[in-house]
Amino acid sequence: MPAKPFAAQRSLPRLFSIALLALLALAAWQWRNGPPVAASMLALLPKGAGDELVQQAEQRMQEPLNRDLLVLVGHPQRQQAIALVQRLGLQWQASQRFERVQWSLDSDLAVLRQQLRGNRLALLPAADRQLLIKQPEIFIQQRSAQLFDTFAGFSLLPPEQDWLGLGTRAQQALNPNSRIQADLGSGALLLEEPGMTWALLRVRTLGSAFDMQAPPAIATSVAAARAEVTAAGGQLLAAGGVLYAAAGQAKATREVSWIGSIAILGTLLLLLLAFRRPRVLVSLLPIGIALIAGCTACVLVFGQINVLTLVLGASLIGVAADYPQHYLSKSWGSSEWTSWGALRATLPGLTLSLGTNLVGYLALAFTPFPALTQIALFSAAGLIGAYLCSVCLLPAWLNGLRLRPPPSLLGFSSALLILRARLLGRVGSLPLLALLLLFCAGGLWQLHTQNDIRQWLGQEPQLLAEAKRIAELTGQQPTSQFFLVRARDEAQLLERQAALAQRLDQTVAAGQLRGYRALSQLVAADSQHQPLRDALQRLPQHWQPLLAMGIPAAALQAELNQLTNAPQPSLEQALAGPLGEAWRPLWLGSHAEGVAGLVSLQGQADSALLHSLGADLPGVQLVDRLGELNGLFSATQLSAAQLKLVASAAILLLLCIPFGLAGALRVVCLPLLAALAALAGLGWLGQPLTLFSLFGLLLITAIGVDYAILMRENIGGAAVSLLGTLLSALTSWLSFGLLLISDTPAIANFGLAISLGLLFCFILAPWAGTREPQAKAVPA
Repeated sequence: MPAKPFAAQRSLPRLFSIALLALLALAAWQWRNGPPVAASMLALLPKGAGDELVQQAEQRMQEPLNRDLLVLVGHPQRQQAIALVQRLGLQWQASQRFERVQWSLDSDLAVLRQQLRGNRLALLPAADRQLLIKQPEIFIQQRSAQLFDTFAGFSLLPPEQDWLGLGTRAQQALNPNSRIQADLGSGALLLEEPGMTWALLRVRTLGSAFDMQAPPAIATSVAAARAEVTAAGGQLLAAGGVLYAAAGQAKATREVSWIGSIAILGTLLLLLLAFRRPRVLVSLLPIGIALIAGCTACVLVFGQINVLTLVLGASLIGVAADYPQHYLSKSWGSSEWTSWGALRATLPGLTLSLGTNLVGYLALAFTPFPALTQIALFSAAGLIGAYLCSVCLLPAWLNGLRLRPPPSLLGFSSALLILRARLLGRVGSLPLLALLLLFCAGGLWQLHTQNDIRQWLGQEPQLLAEAKRIAELTGQQPTSQFFLVRARDEAQLLERQAALAQRLDQTVAAGQLRGYRALSQLVAADSQHQPLRDALQRLPQHWQPLLAMGIPAAALQAELNQLTNAPQPSLEQALAGPLGEAWRPLWLGSHAEGVAGLVSLQGQADSALLHSLGADLPGVQLVDRLGELNGLFSATQLSAAQLKLVASAAILLLLCIPFGLAGALRVVCLPLLAALAALAGLGWLGQPLTLFSLFGLLLITAIGVDYAILMRENIGGAAVSLLGTLLSALTSWLSFGLLLISDTPAIANFGLAISLGLLFCFILAPWAGTREPQAKAVPA
């Protein structure tokens, strides 16, 4: 007898078509100026803790890391290296892709000498200052030896303007640990090593390294320059955030294409194999609707969508394809299968599946990570779109289709159930449960945690090797770690930075830090002036070695008078000159409570060590974004476990309505047990437990409940329900399992955790059925 049709059988497709047109129009409007896609993985991290001043300081320190590009052009012949860097600099300057391109010393030497001569007392480093105060005779002896040494190095000040050598020592302190020297003929910035001369090229991009257009173009320019330099017999090294961004974009684009294409192709072949009707391929439509709805929702809420969301969102393909499988798979249980009749029979379970999936995905939104919030919104919107398409539109498009699926698949499903029944008859469920728990205990014992920001970006071996080589050559290795120093005025700020600098000097001497840069290096604190001036007044009794070299005593006395009587430059004055260029980003200026400045660091240092350096210094605060995030990663693991329990409780309450408390407990406990077994699987495989794998297992709770619901409802019989579960699991494995090939460790770990969870969910799903299953008929 034909089934009674839906009352809204005609209106649902029309209403959904109108909604779909509105969605497509909104998506087209959002993409009117190009793809609203963001490439920065760092934008998906939580904002740092702290007030507005800390946020301003982080932005100031992050800008050069994102926008600066450092290039070394090397050649065995010095003049050839200079010619190559000049040609490259002119080419890049003409390209108008960069805000600044510097390949030579662009400061006025006369102005530079004037500032160095006037500020040399303030610029004198702490070690030389102490030497002058406590051992003036050794200070003079070293200066005498330096004047005799023709290989002592280039000095901006001629000897007659710097008889005591304070300017030379100050000049050397401006770039500590740096081997960069200026070529007086060309102005090129050079580094010499045996058999190779390196010419330095500094570049600042026009925009952020994380827009979608500039990084690939700049990476292409670097590759072309590398080929040109190599052809001329040289080498090129490059380091900068823009190159990491370009590599990340290329990787994300490649992974989205591969994962999405393979998942869709695999699902297509699976549908043709299972149902042998080309018309059934329209059931792929919910996948497209899911991706469009997810992207549109993210752009609507966040203004853009991140490439990481797109990569993980591609895994939504498998879940979105599950909804049509709910009623398509019932064609094995009915000789007169119809689309609307099968939908009516499976609609309660289909709606429950949507509800449980939404609970699982939306739980991600309650974490402090914007990445997971965006993924949660993308997935929730996509699942709703796929559900509405499967319920409102697909049955109309499949209306009149007569499915005759091959009985061999149903026979395979029946054979699995028979094997399961025989196993239970011989062993029983409790021994199997004990064996599974033993497996879980062994795996959990071997499980170890690992949470690191590097899991977001992965490793780029060539870029890392070049950055390390550049750091070795130049002594420059910028880091996101820095100190924020607050004070009531400039004088107190310099005093506090000087106190911190004393401790940092000890850390550098111990090899625990490569170097640092502080405002107190540019302008000495007031407390350091008087002891230094007193030492200068006592210096005449020790400068006999200089007199023996023929230097007139009048010249030495004139320089001494000039040093002691010269006014101390203010911080603003020092920063305004050419010598202050490198220190300008460290000055934050005035704020409501006084002034603030930064102390930047060279080379990554231990967070605990840096905390101890500034712990008891007033106004000194360490800002360690990497350490803060790694700590947050670990702390969030606990909240992830709590979210899992809350999500499971919400799903339990939802399932109590159709299944009662006992049935709901059975349906929920099985995915939880599958998640526990997946955790153990990570341990047995030697893989770490990360924040991402925990969130993957959070989704397993929702997806696994879907399989348990299929088996619990038992529409068409246990064999039909198990076959539908198998098809759903296979489509999910086709998407989530492909995340394993990702080069980003966080994504690969996420894919492995979900793949293991899906396997155990499928194995355990038959236990969700009743003891004596009664097959529900499938309406025609």
